[in-house]
Amino acid sequence: MVRLNDIERGRTTKVLEQYGNCVELVPLDPNFHDITVALYEKDGVSTVWTFSQQPGVEDRIRQIRDQLVNLGGMEPVEDTHNQVRFPCYQQHSRPTKFLMMQAVEKNPDYSMPEGKVSVKDRRSDLMLSFDVSEVEGHWTYRVTAEGNANNISQRLRAVTSGFVRYGEMNKLEDGVSFPCGYRHDQLAVLILPYARNVSGVEDMLDTASLRGQMTTGTLGFAPPT
Repeated sequence: MVRLNDIERGRTTKVLEQYGNCVELVPLDPNFHDITVALYEKDGVSTVWTFSQQPGVEDRIRQIRDQLVNLGGMEPVEDTHNQVRFPCYQQHSRPTKFLMMQAVEKNPDYSMPEGKVSVKDRRSDLMLSFDVSEVEGHWTYRVTAEGNANNISQRLRAVTSGFVRYGEMNKLEDGVSFPCGYRHDQLAVLILPYARNVSGVEDMLDTASLRGQMTTGTLGFAPPT
């Protein structure tokens, strides 16, 4: 007799072979029946996937795919409803994890603010932002601050380190850049709030990881619903 876990494991293995590694798992989609949704990466292509069979689920997956485009600057893969890639044709797995969380958990109508974006620092009265410039063919991001604080240079270094950590960016003499050298402003905007609060983000990620383990089965997937 074939056990349910064996069936689930076989289906998951097939998905892994087809779409690559699972880089982010969102255990509960608050905007569609609390289904589990994941993002896979293979050969520069990211695929949004769920085992749910809820009516209308394909439209929801398309909606999430479109938010990856709108919020992260990715491009839809032609003739698909669930696949995207970055215009640089490289994978940016770490920041894409945060992008996927936003695409699933935010209201489907949510959009990034236009123009230069600033966020309040968590440890001072500073308003944090970044400047972008092209240096020797690579786009460089330099963290900036407005306001008064006793430790401005220290905070700028800390937030810059946050970009390195969560954006998988390279530290340069005067800023950071994505390894591909491409201009990914939407990713940088997405990372900024996380980069200012590394310890808090680590707690959030630990909690999310635990929640995923507690509410999902093999490789983070629940049985079809």
